[in-house]
Amino acid sequence: MAGTSKGEQHIGLLNGFAAYGMWGLVPLFWPLLKPAGAVEILAHRMVWSLAFVAVALVVIRRWAWVGELLRQPRRLALITVAAAVITVNWGLYIWSVNSGHVVEASLGYFINPLVTIAMGVLLLKERLRPVQWTAVGVCLTAVLVLTVGYGRPPWISLTLAFSFATYGLVKKKVNLSGVESLAAETAIQFLPALGYLLWLGAQGDSTFTGEGAGHATLLAATGIVTALPLVCFGAAAIRVPLSTLGLLQYLAPVFQFLLGIFYFHEAMPPERWAGFALVWLALTLLTWDALRTARRSARTLRAERNRPSATIPTGTSSAVRNAESVASGPDPVDAKP
Repeated sequence: MAGTSKGEQHIGLLNGFAAYGMWGLVPLFWPLLKPAGAVEILAHRMVWSLAFVAVALVVIRRWAWVGELLRQPRRLALITVAAAVITVNWGLYIWSVNSGHVVEASLGYFINPLVTIAMGVLLLKERLRPVQWTAVGVCLTAVLVLTVGYGRPPWISLTLAFSFATYGLVKKKVNLSGVESLAAETAIQFLPALGYLLWLGAQGDSTFTGEGAGHATLLAATGIVTALPLVCFGAAAIRVPLSTLGLLQYLAPVFQFLLGIFYFHEAMPPERWAGFALVWLALTLLTWDALRTARRSARTLRAERNRPSATIPTGTSSAVRNAESVASGPDPVDAKP
């Protein structure tokens, strides 16, 4: 990002706000699609998202990756896993919003970075710094408090967080950019989704043809609602530092949380406030530690580079990337709700 001008960074920042703002305000859109159920909305989202990104790929003439992907069965298998996981995430999120659980859904995206760290320890054998361990411990305490408050584990939040974190882990191994990844995943989802919609129509239960042109247009717009924030995110990602995007990512769950309270008027008893406060404390610790580590590593890297004939210590540059990665969380940009 060093060569990016201030004007470009400003454009990137505006695109970042637009992307996360749209993801944060999307709970306002899903209720407009009633009386369609969550599964029907999900199927339309899959079908129309593929249509939208296919047009985008035609416009930008970016097809070379398709042949490469088809020649790599392992990456295809990972894309299939990613498509399955994000299907769960998308479907549960739509159902949560339309069933009055916006606040609990927002919690899932708040705790997602902490779940990502926990998965890194358990699955990738990563080592955490003391502050990161503290943040994970505070998050576990928050889950216990919310379990007591809800009278049950916050299963919506946990499922959204774990599916999102799993998706991010798989995406890092696939290594496809946002538009290409969305195209590949929705291509896998397309036939089952289209088959379900055709079956629904044959049963006479489809709302696409039975609720008027306005309703059909809104269902078709699910493709734009899915892909447009992704386009803005892509414009931001090449112009602003990863650590900045890491801070912006919290805009989406903040907006969702505020909508749940002030627009959908969901209850917030004291124990729920306590649980959310603990989660926010954990995220504050996590972000502070990541940014501090990134700055410290960057200073060390610059100092070593300025020394004549100096050899940069192994791991210094990777420490910068790792710290920024923790601050930003996974890169499931097209997985956003």
